[in-house]
Amino acid sequence: MWLVTVDADKCEGCEECVNNCPVAVFKMETDKANPYQADLCEGCETCVSVCPTGAVTLKEM
Repeated sequence: MWLVTVDADKCEGCEECVNNCPVAVFKMETDKANPYQADLCEGCETCVSVCPTGAVTLKEM
């Protein structure tokens, strides 16, 4: 199981995580990424690698 979080202070709303997540964990909410389906996360780290501001973090639980 993986815990994926988005630091709203760092998120600039670029939608890179939304557009690149292979299992659609993210959606945009008030111009920020929200990992609303975090339980689907497979730990591939795509979201972490495409986030230009380092707002997305991922850790194994």
